[in-house]
Amino acid sequence: MPATDLALIVDAIREAGRIATGFAAKPTQRWEKPGGAGPVTEADLAVNDYLQTVLRHARPEYGWLSEETEDTDERLSCETVFIIDPIDGTRSFVDGSKTWAHSVAVAHKGVVTAGAVYLPLRDMLYTAARGQGAWLNDEALKTSVKDELKVADILAAKPMLAPEHWPDGVPEFSRSHRPSLAYRLGLVGQGRFDAMLTFRPTWEWDVAAGSLIVEEARGICTDKNGGMVRFNNPHPQLNGLIAAGPNLHPVVLRALGQ
Repeated sequence: MPATDLALIVDAIREAGRIATGFAAKPTQRWEKPGGAGPVTEADLAVNDYLQTVLRHARPEYGWLSEETEDTDERLSCETVFIIDPIDGTRSFVDGSKTWAHSVAVAHKGVVTAGAVYLPLRDMLYTAARGQGAWLNDEALKTSVKDELKVADILAAKPMLAPEHWPDGVPEFSRSHRPSLAYRLGLVGQGRFDAMLTFRPTWEWDVAAGSLIVEEARGICTDKNGGMVRFNNPHPQLNGLIAAGPNLHPVVLRALGQ
């Protein structure tokens, strides 16, 4: 990873925040994606266009994977790729909430090496570079050290509590929710929550940057079966995601029968 990758994406993601915030203050055109894939707005597309122009100009040899760009096989021939979610939490953006984020990551040979998650309306910028720690604005991050589910605060949607996921019964823990997966991972890295669970197929752009933030804050990220997560896959989805502090992560896996 060039030493300037993180600086590059931080500058770009801050400008993305200014672009999106300009749209947030006025009525914004929106469309529904085919197949029930959710909404997209003119703000998503404007941010995507800006990031693609700036980042690909700076790193023309890098591949490109974004929620709002038609995917091609071209990126599979690139050792290094940008993985982008222009606006994670578009429904919240449309609803006028502050809980939406930009997510920008760089992955080299399947491993995320730099990432940033930015919530402009909350003035929260999470950043990480592999081997260099994770930060929220100017504060170094460290994940929770809890090791018991019964005292854990976990970010998870209600379907994650379905009994079929938990062979010995659904454990007792405090459940919360945030609409942006990228933000959820930042909160786990920050130690405000002890874990984040999603068992559904998970798009890479939702979690690439956030997974590095958790790992660099001394946490652990795996798929729902405990497998290593790799990025820039031919079909860019992961088999769910479990992100937690190092003591709680194996406890979650055991409760899931892994």
